[in-house]
Amino acid sequence: MALKEFTFTENFQVTPQMKRDFEEAGYIIVRGLLDREEWLKVKEALESTDAVVKNSFTINDSDGRKSRLCLWSHPGNDVTGMVGRCEKVVTTSEELLGGEVYHYHTKLMMKEPYTGGEHVWHQDYGYWYKNGCLFPDMLTVFIAIDKCWKENGCLQILEGSHKCGRIEHLMVGGQTGADLDRVGELKKVLPLRFVELEKGDALFFHSNLLHTSAPNQSPHRRWAFLCAYNRASNNPVIEHHHPQYTPLVKVPNSAIRECTNLTDVSGKDFLDPSNDKTLRIDKKDE
Repeated sequence: MALKEFTFTENFQVTPQMKRDFEEAGYIIVRGLLDREEWLKVKEALESTDAVVKNSFTINDSDGRKSRLCLWSHPGNDVTGMVGRCEKVVTTSEELLGGEVYHYHTKLMMKEPYTGGEHVWHQDYGYWYKNGCLFPDMLTVFIAIDKCWKENGCLQILEGSHKCGRIEHLMVGGQTGADLDRVGELKKVLPLRFVELEKGDALFFHSNLLHTSAPNQSPHRRWAFLCAYNRASNNPVIEHHHPQYTPLVKVPNSAIRECTNLTDVSGKDFLDPSNDKTLRIDKKDE
């Protein structure tokens, strides 16, 4: 059985087949969501200055390997913010979730060569449930900055696992992960997929889809840019480290190419990891 994948075109829109695949499998892949020019622009914004990366922190896995994470609550007006606000990301998310969405957060996940750590099996809603989001009407858009494949720790998903509902999540090493006994039983009945992505490809996945990624033991870096969205109707009932409903001002897809702001990240509201109870941070690594 093939992955649920589609190719981005100038006239791209969510089709009934995409909607069915998202509802049945819990995800769709959109190849070439960012074209080469857009991808280079975002890569430049992340690499040419430390405006974003300086706000990152370290997450350990159970074997002491380390990944870095940078997370912010509001998209902002720089190039990375244009990605989080553009039509092809936001409107696609709205069509898949069936209503208006707002920006819940964006994060940059950084697995460096040889040392990048594992991310344990989890559901995003396993975290977001604890933040007062009453329904799993949420998704994440995982955009490959570097090529992601088995060798450098690409995402692995259990196709259709979003249908099993929220699984109990516990602290595993320095991360919050799903009950591994339940995951083990689900692995017996659901297809395990390796989501291999080229630069600029994107995975749109449901907040209850179980996913993991292996450590990066290769010589190839694995950076990924993830935008998370919540249905406007699902405003969290608890104030927490991610935003309550905040109307999202969409921009045309052309805004990514046209934006000249690579360094002004004011208004993004970067996460202080001590405020996120689903992470355990080793202070000496920050």
